[in-house]
Amino acid sequence: MNKSSKLKAQSSKLIFIGGLIIASLILTAVFAPLIAPYDPKEQNLYEGLNPPDYNHLFGKDRLGRDILSRVIYGSRISLLVGITVVGVSSLIGIIVGSISGYIGGKTDEIIMRLCDIVLAFPGILLAIAIMAVLGPNLNNVLIALCAIGWVGYARLIRGQILSLREREFVLAVDALGGSSSRIIIRHLLPNILSPIIVEATFGMAVAITAEAGLSFLGLGVQPPQPSWGSMLNEGRQFLLIAPHLTVFPGLAIMLTVLSFNFLGDGIRDMMDVKNGRGERI
Repeated sequence: MNKSSKLKAQSSKLIFIGGLIIASLILTAVFAPLIAPYDPKEQNLYEGLNPPDYNHLFGKDRLGRDILSRVIYGSRISLLVGITVVGVSSLIGIIVGSISGYIGGKTDEIIMRLCDIVLAFPGILLAIAIMAVLGPNLNNVLIALCAIGWVGYARLIRGQILSLREREFVLAVDALGGSSSRIIIRHLLPNILSPIIVEATFGMAVAITAEAGLSFLGLGVQPPQPSWGSMLNEGRQFLLIAPHLTVFPGLAIMLTVLSFNFLGDGIRDMMDVKNGRGERI
């Protein structure tokens, strides 16, 4: 088996593993009311901090709520944040990056300096600052993450369009009188879908981790709505006496982020397989 065949096989395994976990997560989120054994908000103070047993596989939290049910319902929040942030950020980034890369000149300079300003701040700190102004809730989490997430897509798409806009097929369409919007939509964007898909896949993992971090700090989803990050925050004070409060939501975050990273790595490797001479196959 040559090197390219090994890379393809490895990429296929990563895509399969990542895709399988993501598909399971999506099904869990969609059918949460049918899968969850208990109401995630139902309290029983007499059974607070109970360890895992036959009836409650993940145990109970300090208020006696079933952790398995809360983890299942928490998947809805994570997927909602990931899909919304990636969708909105990529759309804004595609529009802004396309304009910047194709038009160029002062427009490109202004947009890139704006991107530099946003990138000058660590992403999570900028999100915390936005949340401090807007207030902690799910809608504001989406606004904060979208406000900082579009920059990466814009810079990626700008670079791709800069490498394509002088190609013969683009110059031919321009010579035939094709409008800028037609050239971008019909001829440039279809040729840069691969890096956009890979960026979006990794962006899902980043968005889910960011939401968990904000919720852990008390700036994201507010109780009693279940969120993996807020569950970690609630369980950290009982880490030594009831570790199951943090172990299971932590595992949920880890598996979800790993699955999206596996999928992104697999897609990237599959689209960038080269032969032994360094030429793309």
